[in-house]
Amino acid sequence: MDADQMEITAPVFTLDQLSVFYGDYQAVQDVNLTVPARQITAFIGPSGCGKSTLLRSFNRMNDLIPGARVAGLLAYHGLDLYSPEVDAIEVRRRVGMVFQKPNVFPKSIYDNVAYGPRVNRIKANLDDLVEECLVRAALWDEVKDNLKKSAYALSGGQQQRLVIARCIAVRPEVILMDEPCASLDPIATAKIEELMLQLARDYTIIIVTHNMQQAARVSDRTAFFTAELDSDGVRHGTLVEYGPTRQMFSAPSDSRTEDYISGRFG
Repeated sequence: MDADQMEITAPVFTLDQLSVFYGDYQAVQDVNLTVPARQITAFIGPSGCGKSTLLRSFNRMNDLIPGARVAGLLAYHGLDLYSPEVDAIEVRRRVGMVFQKPNVFPKSIYDNVAYGPRVNRIKANLDDLVEECLVRAALWDEVKDNLKKSAYALSGGQQQRLVIARCIAVRPEVILMDEPCASLDPIATAKIEELMLQLARDYTIIIVTHNMQQAARVSDRTAFFTAELDSDGVRHGTLVEYGPTRQMFSAPSDSRTEDYISGRFG
């Protein structure tokens, strides 16, 4: 779909001068962007530019790191996510996360998917909900006869799709993905990418990826970050450019973006 044909949707997230600190160190500085609903937004850039740090801010995972803090605004539907009255646990239910390595629980396939609904006391028929989520994660046909088997019996790609099924079982609005295909082979990667495109019809997805071809294949919008040195020689993650993916890859407005995409640095 061409950028000018994409549906314009109200932002799910709005970042205004958002910075992330670890103690006194400013890992990410002054990011301004909006994330639209039911689209895939990709964060790309060289290692050390703060992509994953920024991603973890969207569901307050950085709260779990001693000394981590944010400055500026990160709003979710207009609500400051870091306001004192906001419950971080509820944020993480609404904003799910899929990590680089599949973090399945040492439980059965069924119990992995049912875990979140049980803990959150979601009123639903668990059998139906587990099936629905496995279907949506494109895994049902492969596991429907082995639901009581250990999740560890699955391949890496199957485990990652199980993690996605577990994520959507608590009915989030947003799915964060931090290098979800980094440990997968090309066939498993293609299945995850196809799944992402299907899920984006109903979920807002933000993905961090080092794979520029992946960003070009699946995302609607792309943000390019780099690490810049300050006057003291300290590196800080900085947003260089953000816009429709097709435009970013065909006619970037910043020479640093063009250099990275063309492989001249990074």
